[in-house]
Amino acid sequence: MLEMTLIQKIALAVIPVLFAITGHEVAHGWVASRYGDQTARFSGRLTLNPLKHIDIVGTVLVPLLLFITTSSVFGWAKPVPVDARNLRSPRSDMIKVALAGPVANLLMAFMWAAIAKISLSLPGWFGVPLVGMGIVGIQINLVLGILNCLPIPGLDGGTVLCNALPPRMAWHFSRLQPYGIFILLLLMGTQVLFYIISPPLIFFMSLITRFFGLGI
Repeated sequence: MLEMTLIQKIALAVIPVLFAITGHEVAHGWVASRYGDQTARFSGRLTLNPLKHIDIVGTVLVPLLLFITTSSVFGWAKPVPVDARNLRSPRSDMIKVALAGPVANLLMAFMWAAIAKISLSLPGWFGVPLVGMGIVGIQINLVLGILNCLPIPGLDGGTVLCNALPPRMAWHFSRLQPYGIFILLLLMGTQVLFYIISPPLIFFMSLITRFFGLGI
């Protein structure tokens, strides 16, 4: 693939980032609605319209800054509201709601891989940018999905762990919620996060690109 300028790279990343974050949040709300909680639906958040989910800092400024400085992307949208009290089985259903986000990202990674594969057969002026966008889409969704599986308060993995632990242990774990972002920033700043997510990222990236014959 031809070398791209920073502006071109940012342009190719905008759509994958928006839909990776949006699809992740909608998945939470959709699964919650299936298990009895209609809070997200009544809030108008069960839509793929990115404007309903954008957080200026988490969806725009942070991903843009990271992409410019490190070529990596991390961000968040406005969390879809979920009220566990409305779920039929609050603890087990919240695990399903939490897992819905990473699963959605994995599915979107496959979707972007399919787009990249189809784009290989299109004329270069149109196909090359789409292939680039598809590859970025795979990477962004895998990073977002894997990252959210970490058992850190505030992330989906933290929600899964909190609802899987015995009630007393879950209560103690939940008290770490305000510090989740600081734990994540510490892991990022010390490069520990890179070593944690790199193995599964390389595995799934290789699996998906080989499955679709993308040769990267």
